[in-house]
Amino acid sequence: MTQTPSSQTILEAFVPRSNLQLARLCVITVVVALLIFGALRYDHFLSSYNILSFLRYNSMFMLIALGMALVIMTGGIDLSVGGTAAMASVVAALLSPYGWAVGLAGGLLAGLGVGMINGLVVTRLRIQPFIATLAAMLASYGTALLLAGNQSVSVSYDTAFTLIGQDDFLGFPIPAWIAIAAYVAGWVALERHPVGRRILAIGDGEATAKLMGLKVERTLFGVYAASGLLAGLAGVILAAQFGAGQPTEGVGWELFAISSVVVGGTVLSGGVGSVGATMAGALLLAMVFNILNFENGLGVISLSAYWQSVIRGAFLLVVVVLQAKLASARQNP
Repeated sequence: MTQTPSSQTILEAFVPRSNLQLARLCVITVVVALLIFGALRYDHFLSSYNILSFLRYNSMFMLIALGMALVIMTGGIDLSVGGTAAMASVVAALLSPYGWAVGLAGGLLAGLGVGMINGLVVTRLRIQPFIATLAAMLASYGTALLLAGNQSVSVSYDTAFTLIGQDDFLGFPIPAWIAIAAYVAGWVALERHPVGRRILAIGDGEATAKLMGLKVERTLFGVYAASGLLAGLAGVILAAQFGAGQPTEGVGWELFAISSVVVGGTVLSGGVGSVGATMAGALLLAMVFNILNFENGLGVISLSAYWQSVIRGAFLLVVVVLQAKLASARQNP
């Protein structure tokens, strides 16, 4: 008597076992090379001040990169993360006088709300993620400006709200602890939970995933909600770290997130991805900018902040071209 394979067995057989080891190795190699270069060239590159400041500031970008990675693995995109973070920072700042917990919860709920709307529009109205999240981005920035009265909103310093972004725990920045916890949860979900296999299966082919009986709409809704929640958390850290809600902040954050995800080896078409490699990609891009700041300090070069966008775009273009070449080589050996 033949046994009927379970849905779990079918799912594991269906999900492509693409090898991300090369991408991970390349990213880690470049990160290590930059660390060695920075340590040899700059006196205080590996100082505790620079390391802790680096982790404290870039934790926001690591969070939005994680949410973006999950969305891209399904074959989608979330252009609203920057606007969501800006709106969440304003909401958190406005609520901070009522206590740090209220400010934190308000920012998280604001981000979650945007993510849930994105999920509903994509799954129920069947609007393309690019258009749906672009509309959400514009709406989020507009809402942030309306709530803030077109200006920064100072947070309350009497409720310990700023400790979320400025304080340390066990000698390590609290924002960095938050980012690490988020990545651990993301890794567990992707590598050790059925939802991870569903995410990759949807990215590899949504129609096929539906035929297999997978809960496609529920999974997509959850992924966009998670991306919004992480963007909201980044907004809370933004407000707590700089002492004000920033309604005009977040411009270009979605590009940083996409670049981090792609540099980490996640394919834009979906179906392939890694949480750990996404973290490495985010750290790599952030380290490049950190090195540029040190180089500016030496007076050898003088690059404005606008060069960050140029470099980010160049990174993204090079990696996408390399991914396309590798995909073509696999299909036509």
